[in-house]
Amino acid sequence: MVEGLDILSDCEVAEYLGQRPGWQRVGNEITRSFGIRYRGGVAMIVHVSDVERLIGHHADIDLRWDRIRFTVTTHDAGHRLTEADFDLAERIDRIAAAHDARPL
Repeated sequence: MVEGLDILSDCEVAEYLGQRPGWQRVGNEITRSFGIRYRGGVAMIVHVSDVERLIGHHADIDLRWDRIRFTVTTHDAGHRLTEADFDLAERIDRIAAAHDARPL
């Protein structure tokens, strides 16, 4: 485990999820989907990946013809949830809004 990546308790995860509408916990990951056409999804991925490179944290991304799904966990913390995951979720939400992606 990387130093400085504190694993969140279930209560803390629930609190953070309350601040990030649309995100759901699935095991030790958080996930959210957006409606967006394929080409717009590709542009969104590029935008998200630029931010991920800057912050040193990344999501798993599943792009389909008319939707995109982001799944986030902290791999360096044993695939557990940390504050970094919710920081990235907030950034993804802002990027999605900038790309006119529809919450699903």
